[in-house]
Amino acid sequence: MVRKVTKAIFPVAGLGTRFLPATKSVPKEIMTLVDRPLVQYAIDEARAAGITEFIFVTSRGKSALEDYFDHNLVLEQELKAKGKDDLLEALNATNMESGAIAYIRQHKALGLGHAVWCARRLIGDEPFAVMLPDDVIAADKPCLQQMVEAYEETGGNMVATMEVPNEKTSSYGVLDVGENVGSVVRARGMVEKPKPEEAPSNLAVIGRYILGPSVLYNLNQKKTGSGGEIQLTDAIAEDICNGVPVFGYKFDGQRFDCGSKAGFLQATVAFALARSDLRDDLSQYLNEIAAAGKAAQ
Repeated sequence: MVRKVTKAIFPVAGLGTRFLPATKSVPKEIMTLVDRPLVQYAIDEARAAGITEFIFVTSRGKSALEDYFDHNLVLEQELKAKGKDDLLEALNATNMESGAIAYIRQHKALGLGHAVWCARRLIGDEPFAVMLPDDVIAADKPCLQQMVEAYEETGGNMVATMEVPNEKTSSYGVLDVGENVGSVVRARGMVEKPKPEEAPSNLAVIGRYILGPSVLYNLNQKKTGSGGEIQLTDAIAEDICNGVPVFGYKFDGQRFDCGSKAGFLQATVAFALARSDLRDDLSQYLNEIAAAGKAAQ
C-alpha cells in the first residue's frame, strides 16, 4: 500500500522576465486569468487531490504572493456587512489556515531541481507532489487528482505527460517510453530538453509530479545538467537507473503554458468562454473581430 500524498511543493522563485514590466512589482504567479491568480488554480487543483500542506519555494520580492493567502479581515467584514455573500465565499477560498502553508527561500536560481531540494526538510521521508503554476490545466477532473488516483495503483514516481510536436522536444523533459498501458506508461529513461533528432519520443513532461523521497536524495548530490542547472528530470531519471519505477501519466484535459504571453492569453480566453457570465459578451466580441478580419481581406 502506497503512502498518501498530502504535501505539495510550488516552485515560484522565478523572476517572470517574460512578463516585464508587469512583473517588476507583481509576482507572475498572482497575475490573473479572468479574476483568479495563476497560483489559485494550482491551489484549487491541489486541494481537490487531497493536499493539505502547501510549500512555496520563493525568492526576494514575492511578499505580495504571501499576502494573497492571508486573511483580510477588513475586506471580509465589509463584504459581510453589505451582504455580498458570493464575493465573501470567493474570498474565503483564497485563505490558508495557520500551519497549512510554508515559505522557503531559494537564494540562487540554480534550476527546478534545486528549488525542489530547498524544501527537503519539510518533506522528510514522505511522497510529495510538485506543481508548476505556469502550467494551468483545464479538466473535468483536476489533473493532480487523476494522477493521485493512478499513483495509488502504481506507486513509484509519476509525471504528467502530453504529446508535443517533435520540433518542440527541446523545451521539455522527454520520456523514453517502455511499457504503455492506457493512460499510464512506464519510462525506461528521461532526457531534459533533447534536440529533436535525439529525443527518445515526443511524450513530454509538464508541470505535475508525484515523487518519492529518493528523488530528494538524488538532488542532494547537486549534479548539474542542461543549462548548467540542477535538473529535476535528471534526479528522476537517476531513480530509474536505481530500479525505482517511473510512470508517465497521460492526463485528460487541456494544458495552457501560462509562462508564455501567447499561452496566458489563450488561457484567459478559454477560461472566460467557459463562464456563463462572460461567454455571450466575449463570444460576440470575438465573432466581430473575426468578421472584421475577413472583411479586411
